[in-house]
Amino acid sequence: MAPRGLSAEEKRVKLLEIFHETKDFFQLKELEKLGPKMKGIVSQSVKEVLQSLVDDGLVQGDKIGSSNFFWSFPSQHGSLVQNRLKAAQDQRVANQAQIAEVRSLIEVEKQTRGESDTRTQALAELSRLKKELVQLEDELNAYGACDPVKLEETRRGIILAKEAAIRWTENFCIALSHFQRQCLVETSEIRRYLGVNDDYEDIC
Repeated sequence: MAPRGLSAEEKRVKLLEIFHETKDFFQLKELEKLGPKMKGIVSQSVKEVLQSLVDDGLVQGDKIGSSNFFWSFPSQHGSLVQNRLKAAQDQRVANQAQIAEVRSLIEVEKQTRGESDTRTQALAELSRLKKELVQLEDELNAYGACDPVKLEETRRGIILAKEAAIRWTENFCIALSHFQRQCLVETSEIRRYLGVNDDYEDIC
């Protein structure tokens, strides 16, 4: 069985290890040589992995003269983790304060909207009206055929169907006349050939 290749995260860890173990500065071309030799990272993927580490702030880079150099130290990584932890803790405190404020507002609203005869009656009336609305909608659906909107849709559908029938009838008459002139045969012969019955009528 062929050896399993390194995952994207494993490549990141191993490339970072090169910096931490050597405590040195490198150019991209140097890392592309050291990656396969020291950590089994395919040289073609070194650039992409390095860029992901730079984007996450785990590796620093700077241009010196005409060359780009990259570096990362364990202490730097520790500081980055501490900063992220501090930011997460601050966000947690802010979220907890916001939750406490919302809970306080809920309690105030509960006291303001305490149970009363007026409120109880209003809620009962609201529930009754909702049920009545559902009942009216059911009745409207039951008489859907008389719905003005549906009637209008049906009327438009009939008009469109009639227009289409007239258009196809005209096309048939034109085609019938053309074949009669070109082939010099009787209309009845063409109708019989096309399977058009004698009871066919043109739509005016």
